[in-house]
Formats: sequence, structure tokens, C-alpha cells
Amino acid sequence: MIRSELLAALAKDNPELRAEDVEQVVDIFFEEIGQRLAEGGRVELRGFGAFSTRDRGARQGRNPRTGETVAVEAKRVPYFRPGKEMRRVLNED
Repeated sequence: MIRSELLAALAKDNPELRAEDVEQVVDIFFEEIGQRLAEGGRVELRGFGAFSTRDRGARQGRNPRTGETVAVEAKRVPYFRPGKEMRRVLNED
């Protein structure tokens, strides 16, 4: 699903809201998650999962085009851990 499909589904399920209002809600939702993660926090959505960050240490990488070794700096990366309900839904027969 892409962003426009999400907006269309939400607008369909909430006909009392204008398309601009639905888009604003989605924008705020994702901005708040991103902001919380940037601050080093965690976002937990019960039944869905939890977003957090993990530290990835510096390492030696390889340029795939030239094969040359390059230094990759340490960084924080986003991490998602699905909740029990999400895992159950994904593994239903």
C-alpha cells in the first residue's frame, strides 16, 4: 500500500471528513512518529507494534561498482517490532 491508497481508504471509511482533513491527519501522524524517533524515543501502537531506533556501529563497507573498501559511519536506524496481534494476523491459516 502506498500513501495515496492509504489516504483513499481513510477517506472512504470517513466520508464526513474532507480529503484535505484526512491528508492532514496522516501527515501529523507520521510527523509525530518521526519526531519522537529523532528525539530517541519510542512509539508503541497496541496491537500493531512498536517503532524505535537502534544504533548501528561504524564498519567497513564495499563500493559495489569498484570493489573499493569504504568507511561507513556509525548511525541510528529505525526499527519496527510487530505486536502480538499483528503477528497473529500475519500467521493465520
